[in-house]
Amino acid sequence: MATGTLHSQLVFGCFLVLLLKSNLYTCEQFSIAFSKPSDCGAGGYFDISSLSCVKCGADQISGKSGLNCECQTGFKLLTNNGGSITCQKCPVSKPGITQDGYECIRCSGSVGEDGKCQCPTGSILVERNVNGTLLEEAVCEVCNGTVPALSAPDAKGSRCVRCQDSFISMSQSCMCGSPNILAGGMCFASSSLPASVVATVSFAQLGLAVPSAWFSGFLYSSAAACLSLTNLTACQTLGNMCVLNMHSMSTIINDACGLYNTIYRATAAQGNNQNIPYWRINMPWLYYGDQPGLASRVLQSEPLPVGFNFKGTNKNTNIELLAAVYTAQGEFIRWESVGRGNLQLCPDTLIREQAAYIFGTAYKQNCILSVSDLLAGQSEPLFYDIFLVQQKAQGDKRLLAVPILNLNLQFNGQFVNQAPNMNSWYLTRRLVLIDTLSGREKSLSSTPRVIRIASNLKIRFQLVPNTQKGEVYPPLMTVSYSDILITDPAKQTVTVSFSVEYEMDQNEARVKTDIALGVLGGVAVVYSLLKTASWKRRIASPLIDFLTILKFLLIYAGDLANVFFIITVGTGLYWLIFYKAQQFVSVLLPLPSQEERFVTYVGCAFALKAVHFLHKLLVQLSVDIFFIDWERPRSKTSRFVEGSGEGKPPAAPVSIWRTYFVANEWNEIQTIRKISPTFQIIAILFFLEVVGFSSLALRDNSSELRRSDEIYSPAYSRILRYGLASAMWLCIGFIQLIISVFHERFVEDKIRQFVDLCSISNISVLLLSHRCFGYYIHGRSVHGHADTNMEEMNSNLKREAENLCGQRGLLPNSDVQTFQISITSRLRAQYDRILEPLGRRNGPSRLVDASANPFDQSTKAYHTMNRFLGSVIDHAHREMDYIVKDKLLFERLIGMEFIEPMDKSIFYNDDSYSFADVLFYGNESTLLIFDTLFFCVVDLGSQNFVLAAVLTYLQQLIFSLIRNGLGRRNLAIKTLVDKRFLI
Repeated sequence: MATGTLHSQLVFGCFLVLLLKSNLYTCEQFSIAFSKPSDCGAGGYFDISSLSCVKCGADQISGKSGLNCECQTGFKLLTNNGGSITCQKCPVSKPGITQDGYECIRCSGSVGEDGKCQCPTGSILVERNVNGTLLEEAVCEVCNGTVPALSAPDAKGSRCVRCQDSFISMSQSCMCGSPNILAGGMCFASSSLPASVVATVSFAQLGLAVPSAWFSGFLYSSAAACLSLTNLTACQTLGNMCVLNMHSMSTIINDACGLYNTIYRATAAQGNNQNIPYWRINMPWLYYGDQPGLASRVLQSEPLPVGFNFKGTNKNTNIELLAAVYTAQGEFIRWESVGRGNLQLCPDTLIREQAAYIFGTAYKQNCILSVSDLLAGQSEPLFYDIFLVQQKAQGDKRLLAVPILNLNLQFNGQFVNQAPNMNSWYLTRRLVLIDTLSGREKSLSSTPRVIRIASNLKIRFQLVPNTQKGEVYPPLMTVSYSDILITDPAKQTVTVSFSVEYEMDQNEARVKTDIALGVLGGVAVVYSLLKTASWKRRIASPLIDFLTILKFLLIYAGDLANVFFIITVGTGLYWLIFYKAQQFVSVLLPLPSQEERFVTYVGCAFALKAVHFLHKLLVQLSVDIFFIDWERPRSKTSRFVEGSGEGKPPAAPVSIWRTYFVANEWNEIQTIRKISPTFQIIAILFFLEVVGFSSLALRDNSSELRRSDEIYSPAYSRILRYGLASAMWLCIGFIQLIISVFHERFVEDKIRQFVDLCSISNISVLLLSHRCFGYYIHGRSVHGHADTNMEEMNSNLKREAENLCGQRGLLPNSDVQTFQISITSRLRAQYDRILEPLGRRNGPSRLVDASANPFDQSTKAYHTMNRFLGSVIDHAHREMDYIVKDKLLFERLIGMEFIEPMDKSIFYNDDSYSFADVLFYGNESTLLIFDTLFFCVVDLGSQNFVLAAVLTYLQQLIFSLIRNGLGRRNLAIKTLVDKRFLI
């Protein structure tokens, strides 16, 4: 059993080795040698079945195509089954071969190189009788070119046909004798046309004038046939040649456009087509007038009879264009609907291409095309006469000619259509997209030396000013061509674009914006002056110096930034609402080039607001602050031994931990905000990217939030994108502010909690944001002491809750704990005098007392300042006393105190906790506007909401870290609290 198994395994192994060594499973059996017809030589042909070269049989040579074999000269064909042939040599008596190759025949004339009989000019070759019987000898029959036969050999030379009509009309024969002119296979009488024509085509971009085989062979004949014979296709051919020459006009009268204009003027008496003065009968319509300057009359004289509507039952957004298509030979091919890939050279789906013809959709298509593909797919150019279809009523269809602005047109050597002034333009008709014909030099079958591509094609609609019915002027098609010198078609490429634009006159909107900017800017100047005056009063400086001017500029930067912000947000919302929500088209979005002014305003708003924000940040980082500790020493509770002789027990020192705790709480609230920046970022991305509100910023009339990937998505409007982003950011911010009001009322108010903490800790806070102006938080405990145990603390809080003790306010029977203070210069001087020794440590070394201990100096200055400020609050200094009063309403509105503190300082009651102005919390509007502008500026530059959100979050984080770090340092310096205790 085991032996049999081993034997079978050995047999299987040997079979597997043989199988692997064989060629049955190698890749070589599935590969073939690469061959092409040109590799087979004169004695072989390319077999389309085996895709390889096969040798021809005896007496055979390779055919012209290289895909079959033919009999050698002097051999006739015996059999041909489509795959192989057999040949037989002709006898000496019949050396010629018939035209079909199957018979030998004697020639009356000469024998050609291919072994077939040949006849002289004017004769045809006859090899068989009428019934098909082969003649013994081929006969050359002369065609009778006189009356009445008037015949000549056809193009193949196989039979006599009637002469071309121009020969008969000129000479009553088939000869075109002098003084007639033979051109293009036709006979013409000498006329007013020049005898010689300019057969070169100018390619101005390359600086080349290429002699064209097409122009050489057919320019004069087309012009002569059009003028003399009123030949319709000849007139169309002549017009096409003028189009290939870019409609260029000059003093030369014998080029294509010169000949066209000569005939146009000569046939004026024949009248016009369709009652159009520029469209001569029998001729194509190429120009609007014979001189530049009619553009404004054509484009802005009369609107289209049918308006466009974005919404409602009468919605009309369809743009229907129709094109009459002609060949280069002047033959009419068909009427063709524009939008099926004819004008749009870039390949795309039909749905996306049709988006170009929906009114209000800013369409733009770009691509790079291979020159070799253009040469292979466009052997001859097609010419288009574009019309706009106007459907007035059922069955009443009218066609409006669409004028063309050819930027390559030259009028007397000048590119008049590139001028910005419309009055210099020369509008034309008829369009060619790809010209691979006029650049052929030697023959019409040769490869062109130069080709010309319509690289930039644009259709523009302009809204009628002050329309409420969606009226627009006739569209204008602008075309720009690129000349390409053929060197290596396989590697050469050309960039082409097709776009549809919609514009309206923006002058009125620009004037209104400038007026608003001027008025609000003037108000900002007055408001900034008031702020500067208030600042001067608060620093107790009556002089106007450089610092005053600098401060005014910094304040004005913030106010002017607000002006720019209001104008830009209002402008963005205006376009967003009125463009997207309109039913009858009355406004159109500014073009990208027209948005530059708006983007400049946004940039100014951001730059000025950044200056304002940094100024605010520096002010907050330089605020003077001190914590006044009201706690007084308490006697130690120790046993007293009677008769021991010991005196009164020493007082316990006041703990500093309450001051450290309050300082830490102040450090923590320096960067808190009324809104959550993280939630703001997440919410804005959710609505813009997830819900799809970003689609509202697309340059089309749709208000849909979700778009299919199959349909065309236009570019974003920067104005709509800014208006949408800023409005959404502000809305989310305002919603958070509203929520924060309820949150602070019912959940947690960190600012009010800090004031409560000061009262519980028996700590007051003095803040000086200016030299003689600041804020005071009265935190003196109504219980006398705060440095106590838990039992006593809870008892004190209970007594306060039950109104069994006094109120917390600075004044008796008052709850007001926060004040705006305007102090005298005497008080400020004493404040600075106490801190002066500490300031010397950072000054020159010669002013520093080397023997003084810095820690002892700080401790001494702290206790001195604490006693001094406490005594001031307790009215212990008559020369530095203060009064408490309410601020006037107008003082609150303009942020300025009318009364200057001369003898006494003034404490203004402040129920609004305005000391938060030295924190992020009190500057939420500045931060919100700055974040909005930062987000929008990044998005305008990148067109990416996600990137803008990420960078905005990083910006918020960085500035928060800066404010925390430098604010902590300033807090340690100004409060004399060791930095190591601020955690």
